[in-house]
Amino acid sequence: MSKAGIAAQPTSATIASAIDTLSVEMAGLQSLQAALGGELGPALERVVELVIASKGRLIVSGMGKSGHVGRKIAATLTSTGTPSFFLHPAEASHGDLGMVTKDDVVLALSWSGESRELGDVISYAKRYGVPLIAVTSRADSTLGKAADVPLILPKAAEACPHGLAPTTSTLLQLALGDVIAVALLRQRDFTPANFHRFHPGGKLGSSLRSVGDLMRRPGHIAAVTPDQDMRTVILAMTSHSVGSAIVVDGAEAVLGIITDGDLRRHMGSDLMVKTAGEIMTPGPVTCPPDMLGSAALALMSRHKVNALAVVENRRLVGMLTMHTLLAAGIS
Repeated sequence: MSKAGIAAQPTSATIASAIDTLSVEMAGLQSLQAALGGELGPALERVVELVIASKGRLIVSGMGKSGHVGRKIAATLTSTGTPSFFLHPAEASHGDLGMVTKDDVVLALSWSGESRELGDVISYAKRYGVPLIAVTSRADSTLGKAADVPLILPKAAEACPHGLAPTTSTLLQLALGDVIAVALLRQRDFTPANFHRFHPGGKLGSSLRSVGDLMRRPGHIAAVTPDQDMRTVILAMTSHSVGSAIVVDGAEAVLGIITDGDLRRHMGSDLMVKTAGEIMTPGPVTCPPDMLGSAALALMSRHKVNALAVVENRRLVGMLTMHTLLAAGIS
């Protein structure tokens, strides 16, 4: 039978369920986006202003599934420049409220706004004047009415066919947590360099290292002047185990670069009597020490070079090679 004659295979029940789940949850996210264009938007702005003005931490609390979401929100906040930790409401009632100070802000999550376990957290915040932010779907709930700034999530259908298991509701809580974290990140002008301080490990940490962290420094690179003969240049390249030499003037400004390719192109009986200035490729690609290693790798790839002269205030301060980047796990 030809391909045109093959009937389309029916969608399995599992795939149909998956598509239906995502459709319901996407509808929930769209309702959250719409709410931010209404009353939720000004409330979000007040939250950001409140947290930025705070001298303490943003303490996140919630019970059950809201608690699991709260832990993730606290982790995201902490890693993006807003000091935060998760306070379990049950443990709070047994001594952990002592971790909350007047300089802190509390962010409490409860879809219904009636989680009994949050009662002591709410009471403590009100008694000691700790600002309370609520993330709930009911403005008239205990949590919603107690909050200094209530963030009211739109009513959204759960993806659970019985409307019981928290699915869409926890997704909206999680999404709003990301909204808050990113808004605060932008307000604080949190840079990739800041991000690296909190993420030094793994692939992400490697990609966020700066050229200054990775480069070979003066004393460990072949830096020569344009009048030096090539015998001296090759000895310098060999002694430092690098495939390139940077040509500089008396003020250490970069004039050119000599690579293995330059040596091959000028190979001849008179190579050793020529000067670095005669062999070098002038105007080489350079980069600053504060450039990210990943950006330097992109720069090398774009210009098809294996080494960069690192320049600061017009002076040579180091050299970065492709080998160094790959050894550091940046690829």
